[in-house]
Amino acid sequence: MTQIDFYTNVSDKVATACRIAAKAHSLGKRMLILCPDTEVAARVDRLLWTAPATGFVPHCAPTDALASVTPIIIDAAAHEPIGDQVLLNLRAQWPPFFGRFERLVEIISTDEDDRQSGRERWKFYKDRGYEIRIHDLADTGK
Repeated sequence: MTQIDFYTNVSDKVATACRIAAKAHSLGKRMLILCPDTEVAARVDRLLWTAPATGFVPHCAPTDALASVTPIIIDAAAHEPIGDQVLLNLRAQWPPFFGRFERLVEIISTDEDDRQSGRERWKFYKDRGYEIRIHDLADTGK
């Protein structure tokens, strides 16, 4: 069953997503970052070129010729998922294909609309019997 982790009280969702992607890459995990639109996808792409400052997180779009061998995929169009290890969802809706992944990461900001859509996703997963781990980042400044 998919392990689901919610990171809550996040001040910057994209920066947090990139930190989690860098961590996944350092652990040898493949990750799909599902973005709500091309603007957010472009922001994730830019940030992954510079974070971490002393490293590089290889990433591309799912339509790129190297997507099958690239560890981090940034997708704003919800293409057929590549890989099955980690799915990081930045969308307001639950991803319909999340169950094929080993792990699902949800990032919830301090914005009230985002918190509300996060509650709805949490309830959706919980109602289907998924165990959910909560990581409150309120005190970490991230």
